[in-house]
Amino acid sequence: MKTNSLIKTLLCDVLYALTAGIIVGTAYYFFQNANGFAPGGVGGLATMTYHLLENTLSWSVLMAAFNLPIFILVSLWINKKLGIMLSVYILTQSLVPELYALLGCHPYSLSYSGEDFNILFAAIATGVISGFGFSIMLRRFGASGGTYGISALIRKHRPDLNIAYVSFIMDASVVAIAFFVYGMKITPVMCTLLNLFIANIIVDHGVSGIKNGYKFEIVTSHPTELSEEILSKLKHGVTSVKVHGMYSDSDKYMLISIINKRQIGDMMKIIKAYPDTFASFEKVNEVFGNFKRKV
Repeated sequence: MKTNSLIKTLLCDVLYALTAGIIVGTAYYFFQNANGFAPGGVGGLATMTYHLLENTLSWSVLMAAFNLPIFILVSLWINKKLGIMLSVYILTQSLVPELYALLGCHPYSLSYSGEDFNILFAAIATGVISGFGFSIMLRRFGASGGTYGISALIRKHRPDLNIAYVSFIMDASVVAIAFFVYGMKITPVMCTLLNLFIANIIVDHGVSGIKNGYKFEIVTSHPTELSEEILSKLKHGVTSVKVHGMYSDSDKYMLISIINKRQIGDMMKIIKAYPDTFASFEKVNEVFGNFKRKV
């Protein structure tokens, strides 16, 4: 049973890496590579090198050449499995554009889109699609590219350094270099910034999870009545905790309940029916388990 579980986990890991690689590779082929701007991190350095060489060397080869040595070192010095999965991911990401080219697929660029083309749309699409792919890798493996590998290697030898700055420095360097690589034009720089900004937003949402909820903490003297209304009207469970109010010097109850976003208005209507009740709520990310009452 243990062997079967390990094989199943390994297959899932490979599937996640392949899926993320296909998604990111798709974004790069259709919206980025043909439009003269770069992504962040190590991939951005590979893309700008491709531009400087005037397309004489394959982008896919450069992407793999820039990233694979980093992932090999991660595999040797940090985590073997992680290094292998990152290698699968980057190889897939690098080969997907070649496959699209062989199939004769046309990217979204001025050459094929004519007057309807807008480079800012290309930057937005790159950020949205690639950000989704990055979030898959981060949720599964906690890493999504060469910048992580560099950070992990630095952390191993210099644990006292603030590694958060590594990613920032890499992305900032790409933005600065892009200005000179792409003919000292502001448009490629703006597209790179827009791409990075949107990708990071998508990653934040993807990593925090799509099954979100809102946790209400309700301090009340009517725990039974309020609980019954929440259970019957909202169909969500309630946890009751006995508390003591220091201002009123009286015992009360705090009800805790996690509900869906669309139920916030209904919850507020229930609470307002009890004037001496105090409540606050906050967003919670990635709610695990079934927090909905079975009926």
